[in-house]
Amino acid sequence: MNFWETVTGSDLTRKWKAFEARSEALPADYRSAWEQIKFHLSPYSGFTGRNLMPILDGALGLLEETAADGQSIHEVLGDDIKGFCAALAGGEGARNYRDRWRAQLNRNIARKLGRLGG
Repeated sequence: MNFWETVTGSDLTRKWKAFEARSEALPADYRSAWEQIKFHLSPYSGFTGRNLMPILDGALGLLEETAADGQSIHEVLGDDIKGFCAALAGGEGARNYRDRWRAQLNRNIARKLGRLGG
């Protein structure tokens, strides 16, 4: 990946289009689960979403393999897709972007107040 691709995000666009092309080959119930996985993983994304690309690639690979084996989507993911996504992102209670921004804001405010108070 070169600097220009990083700045413009063209590498992410290319990867995203590849994910969508791969997902089109899945059965309908798997495509529906893929849409839910993307939705439930989005809160764990960084500003650009670059951190989710390996996670999404792994999740799509799992769906492709299990669909090829003939397993039902409920055998693979169960009924808790949101919990599955939380586990993929680092476990239940994993920090999402709001948590990171809140912590950063609190650190900045504490630093400013420390300068004012002492």
